[in-house]
Amino acid sequence: MKKLLAYLKNYKKECVLAPLFKMLEATFELIVPLAVSAVIDVGIAEQDRNFIWKMSLLMVALGLIGLLCSVTAQYFAAKAAAGFGTGVRHALFAHIQTFSFSEIDRAGTATLITRMTSDINQVQSGVNMVLRLFLRSPFIVFGAMVMAFTIDVKAALIFAVTIPLLSLVVFGIMAVSIPLYRKVQERLDKVLGITRENLTGARVIRAFHKEEEEKRRFEEGLESLTSMQNYVGKISAFLNPLTFIMINAATIVLLYTGAVQVNIGSLTQGEVVALVNYMSQILVELIKLANLIITITKAAACGKRISSILEMKSSMPAEQTGGKAFQPVNRRSPMVQFSHVGMAYQGAGAESLSDIDFSVEKGETVGVIGGTGSGKTTLVHLIPRFYDATAGEVLIQGKNVKEFSLEELRQKVGIVMQKAVLFQGTIRENLCWGKADATDQELFQALDTAQAREVVEGKEGKLDAPVEQGGKNFSGGQRQRLTIARALVRKPEILILDDSASALDYATDARLRKAIREMEGTPTVFIVSQRTSSIQHADKIIVLDDGEIAGMGTHEELLQHCQVYQEIHESQFKNQ
Repeated sequence: MKKLLAYLKNYKKECVLAPLFKMLEATFELIVPLAVSAVIDVGIAEQDRNFIWKMSLLMVALGLIGLLCSVTAQYFAAKAAAGFGTGVRHALFAHIQTFSFSEIDRAGTATLITRMTSDINQVQSGVNMVLRLFLRSPFIVFGAMVMAFTIDVKAALIFAVTIPLLSLVVFGIMAVSIPLYRKVQERLDKVLGITRENLTGARVIRAFHKEEEEKRRFEEGLESLTSMQNYVGKISAFLNPLTFIMINAATIVLLYTGAVQVNIGSLTQGEVVALVNYMSQILVELIKLANLIITITKAAACGKRISSILEMKSSMPAEQTGGKAFQPVNRRSPMVQFSHVGMAYQGAGAESLSDIDFSVEKGETVGVIGGTGSGKTTLVHLIPRFYDATAGEVLIQGKNVKEFSLEELRQKVGIVMQKAVLFQGTIRENLCWGKADATDQELFQALDTAQAREVVEGKEGKLDAPVEQGGKNFSGGQRQRLTIARALVRKPEILILDDSASALDYATDARLRKAIREMEGTPTVFIVSQRTSSIQHADKIIVLDDGEIAGMGTHEELLQHCQVYQEIHESQFKNQ
């Protein structure tokens, strides 16, 4: 949490002015009981209406000035808190963008979303409350006791005894309930996680008819949260009755002492009323302080969780070059070379890839095929360094991919993921992710290669046609062709199609592959596919089985010598 406070450095003025104006408001509030005392002792006792009017106007003025101070304090507190929240969000988002796939896998998407939203909101609320109340409440409590001593020392001793006892009760209950509130927050996170899973996986749940099971799981999480909240609520419920009993008991003692003092002439009736008012102010402020402590506790817990993400270091910083930043590429070397590469995911018991060894020349088309979980996607993700090889080397033109800066490396590589993702905006904005300053001619050239021109021309507005979040207003095949076009706009030296044509029919898939082969600059192409028909014309086909190369060669060679490839091909063409 302390590290997060650095984001308040641009709001030092607001952090000073907000508590200052709150203290001014508290000062005016402490003066009001004295004005009431004067009205009773002078105005009413002597039936001086002019004095009553003057003091009434004074109290109205004090109230208006106090209101102005309160609004001003709220403005500065809100400005500082909102600015703080904005700064933390920007920093956290920028930090998450530096993560490799390994860190994103480790943290989890749901966790990162929670940190970016509800956790930052909770911390922002905590900052706002601290700036408004952290100094005001103690100031009122001790100010009221000081004002009581200025009225009468003997009566003020009641305050001196009551305040420590009240504090003991309030902070004692808080000491017990605060750890429990942390558990409530943990169980709330679990319920939110279940909710997110159910919403994102609604179709899968229905497909497997698991609605009742998921309802039970959600209800169990909710019951656990409810029982903990009820338990904490019962403990916290003691706060109000105990404090009210103590305050009322103190008020009775105060009235009794005041009555005796009034009878002997040591106190006036107005001063007794002022003392009772100060006692009431103390009660209200202690309750506020207790609520503030709960808010601070929640904010501190959320701040700790945000800090844990900010402290998470990327395993591949953007400028990491292994100390060989100036080593040039060798144009005569293979375009891509895997040298006895192994890859194991964090926390995995075994390698996902083992002893992968092959090379690809510039302009070649390589097919990658294998069963589900054989390591196809893992293999191609090592080229742009989404993950790092845990054994061996991945080389591009003779240079280890770890020796490139990430920006330089990924400018060379265009990749189309398994899941076609389009972002809300326009078709033009999505395509320009590949090249920000691309002309219309370049965009349509990429669309022609990706067999997507008809998709664009069929939309009103063409390149400026709207794209809904996730590309929901396009079919699966249209999304795939547009994402392929997005990768082609930059004309990469290496193009990776990770099962990105699965929603295309055979004719469109064939035209796409032919257009890519005829592209200007002849990129090196990796095609990951489940269909042998999509890769049978590749210069080289790599067959993976359980993370190892089961065969490598052309389509005809593999049909003769690779049993795994034969089985895949026969399963798809046995009826033809």
